Amino acid sequence: MRLRVGYHGRCFDGCTSAALFTRFYRERINSSVDVSYRPLAHQKGLTLGEQELDGDENAVLDFKYTSSPKLTWWFDHHQSAFNTPEQRAHFEADRSGHKFFDPHCSSCTKLIDTVTREKFGHGYPDLAQLIHWADIIDAARFESAAVAVELKEPALQLMTVIEASDDAWCDALIPRLAEQGLAIAQSPLVQERFEPMHQQHLETVERIRTRAKLDRHVVHFDLSQWSMDGFNKFIGYYVHPDADYSVGITASPRRAKVSVGSNPWTQDRRTHDLAKICEKYGGGGHPAVGAVTLPPGEVAEAQRIGLEIAALLRS
Repeated sequence: MRLRVGYHGRCFDGCTSAALFTRFYRERINSSVDVSYRPLAHQKGLTLGEQELDGDENAVLDFKYTSSPKLTWWFDHHQSAFNTPEQRAHFEADRSGHKFFDPHCSSCTKLIDTVTREKFGHGYPDLAQLIHWADIIDAARFESAAVAVELKEPALQLMTVIEASDDAWCDALIPRLAEQGLAIAQSPLVQERFEPMHQQHLETVERIRTRAKLDRHVVHFDLSQWSMDGFNKFIGYYVHPDADYSVGITASPRRAKVSVGSNPWTQDRRTHDLAKICEKYGGGGHPAVGAVTLPPGEVAEAQRIGLEIAALLRS
């Protein structure tokens, strides 16, 4: 029997969600199942179908809902989990007992842990630290911007590698995460990748430091002249602690992207729902963080959207 696990790609919470669900499925449902993974990226108009859901059973984790009859398991915590009211109604009518949504849950990993313990009586004591850090990372519950940007914690080093690695590497990582938990962060597999990525990260910090413009508590920067899929989303607040919001533009052969965030250390000043703002441009996320992903050739459109969102956040 083949289980296909679709997960939010190049994302710490997405990978740890896939690791946790793999453990659950093999230990509770079918120990001999053949598991394969498919990373998913938020794109305007994306509808999961036969190509993505090609297993005998199909799980989608930390990603938008689909009403496809091929979907057998689903866990998500994003406010923008449903593209249409019809999808929300389809989910609410589901009686399989295998689909779970909680926009108040701080990470999908925590949601899977909670649901599988409470509804299926299945826990993961050896993965406690992995679950703990997935929740901190996805909810941005760091003590300071320095902790988030200086990357001294092994979990944050693993986060950096996941976010900057190709899909095939992340797919191969997930079964090892399921077996070894957070201990894998200090293995040669991760550390040999982290060292050069750390140097690139330090270069990105300096690029943002020199290019970011702070205007009315919104920091905006455009990194699209360099080919990069993403960046540490706390750098803006590291270089401009007074910023309440950040808007960053990136471009790579894979995508053009507008990353929108709010400062976790000034949350009392947040007045905008970033998920709703990003949804207007085909993106989504959470109230405190969101993104708009476009095809790789639409850098100019990403730049336009980024400037428009920054202006809205300043109003």
